[in-house]
Amino acid sequence: MNPAALANNQDTVIALSTPPGKGAIHVIRVSGEDAIRVTNKVFKGKDLEAQKGHTAHFGTIRDKDGAIVDEVLVTLFKGPHSYTGENTVEISCHGSDYIVQRIIKVFSEEGIRYAKAGEFTKRAFLNGKFDLAQAEAVADLIASDSQASHSAAMNQMRGGFSHEIKELREKLIHFASMIELELDFSEEDVEFADRTDLKNLIYALQRLIRRLTESFALGNVIKNGVPTVIAGKPNAGKSTLLNALLNEEKAIVSDIAGTTRDFIEDEIIIGGISFRFIDTAGLRQTEDKVEAIGVERSYQKMKEASLIFYLFDSKTANYEEVKEEVLHLEELGTPYILIANKIDLIEGGKLPTEFDEFKEELITISAEQKDIDALRERALHLVKADDFRTGNTVVTNARHFESLSETDKALEEVLNGLDLGISGDLLALDIRTALHHLGEITGEVTTDDLLENIFSKFCIGK
Repeated sequence: MNPAALANNQDTVIALSTPPGKGAIHVIRVSGEDAIRVTNKVFKGKDLEAQKGHTAHFGTIRDKDGAIVDEVLVTLFKGPHSYTGENTVEISCHGSDYIVQRIIKVFSEEGIRYAKAGEFTKRAFLNGKFDLAQAEAVADLIASDSQASHSAAMNQMRGGFSHEIKELREKLIHFASMIELELDFSEEDVEFADRTDLKNLIYALQRLIRRLTESFALGNVIKNGVPTVIAGKPNAGKSTLLNALLNEEKAIVSDIAGTTRDFIEDEIIIGGISFRFIDTAGLRQTEDKVEAIGVERSYQKMKEASLIFYLFDSKTANYEEVKEEVLHLEELGTPYILIANKIDLIEGGKLPTEFDEFKEELITISAEQKDIDALRERALHLVKADDFRTGNTVVTNARHFESLSETDKALEEVLNGLDLGISGDLLALDIRTALHHLGEITGEVTTDDLLENIFSKFCIGK
């Protein structure tokens, strides 16, 4: 662990750990060597220093003049058996910002410093309560707003991702040590690390690393949601589809072409994954300047989207026009679902046979009747939600993705070195580079700047 980082975290700190604003209660956290001693000094009730850890005690907090600030419930956690690994006190007080500020002022007058963003979790990491990847998962857990993002963060916080990374490192460390041992016997021309076994290990590691890096596309979706544009010509039923997806009358629906002149946006959860739907203006040539601006914005949103729902009217559909629209979608390169809407208005509910050409991409729906279950399933399939449902580890953090990519490059250098028969010292150097990048993920390799950058993004109080 970084000695300098530890040295900067020896004082005792305090912060509000619940969101500011009015509520039934607030929780104030105090952590550090003097947390229990100082709390006992301003607390009137039981002698806290004489109590066991993981116990709660009712009493009052008083200022230096003896005036009661609030009646509180104090919970004690004695290090190392606490979230931070230090002596920690959590003070539950009434949910008033004024009371919180007065309590913090009382502690400040006793020499307790206000905590920085993420400082409690940073201390937990520095005190070995969990590794860096698990620490980062704490922030993701707090920010989770869907089943998928919650599950991914929980899996990472409980060490699922870290376990895979540590196994990789241990195998590489073994070979690195064997190769470096060879250097001590260079004059005797001995080989402790079997090169064929090393190659097979590298291949296996690359398969795992590439699976993890490829999962980042899904991880990004889980963490940030799927920007999904609903596009198509006027009167294709885009606003009706948005209303059906949201199960509310969000967008104006009219038979008059060009009703939607700007985009309408809302968010829903499908299969545990957040989709941010954007209903856009109908795509057509128009002399109306306002509508033309809306059409231009629609094209821009389509370029920025991660997924496109492209609708056409089943009743008035022209095969050649739809084919041309599909070509435009292909040129964009964004995953899309071709949707034949208003299928209920066609006799027999079936499109002409020429549309069979699009059967792999095509979904038929009736947005008016909210018959859109097949569309929801296709959307989940396109964002590879099936991979998440199987319980595979999913990379959601851009920093982890970059470190894994750099590890893969270093392993490729190891393979090149083995093919060229380079000396053991150069081979060991490439393996150590791979180990360095893997170590960055879990925190075996850190710098003060890296830690500052990670934890500064946390909320204060966590």
